[in-house]
Amino acid sequence: MNASKRTTHPEWIDPDDAPELTDDFFEQADLYRGDELIKRGRGPGRPPGSNKSVTTVRLDDDLLEALRSSGPRWQTRLNALVREWLKTHKLEELNV
Repeated sequence: MNASKRTTHPEWIDPDDAPELTDDFFEQADLYRGDELIKRGRGPGRPPGSNKSVTTVRLDDDLLEALRSSGPRWQTRLNALVREWLKTHKLEELNV
C-alpha cells in the first residue's frame, strides 16, 4: 500500500511586497459579474491602426506544413502571397 505524500505548502509571501495595482493592470483584467464574464482584459483584438481581422481558413495539410516550416510569421507571408496573387489574377479565374 502506498502512503499518501504530504502536501507541501508554498512559502508565505508578504502581501506588502506585491506590485502596485496600476490603471494599466485594471485595463488588462477580466471583468466578472458573479460567475459571468463581462469583458476580456487581453487588450484590443488588433493593434490600433491595423486593418486585419481574425478569421478561420481551411488549408490542405501540405500547404499548411510548407507555410509553417518557413518559420515564425508564416501567417504574414500567407497574407503577402494572397495579396500578390490578387494583383495579377481575378478570383473568377479559379475553378473550384
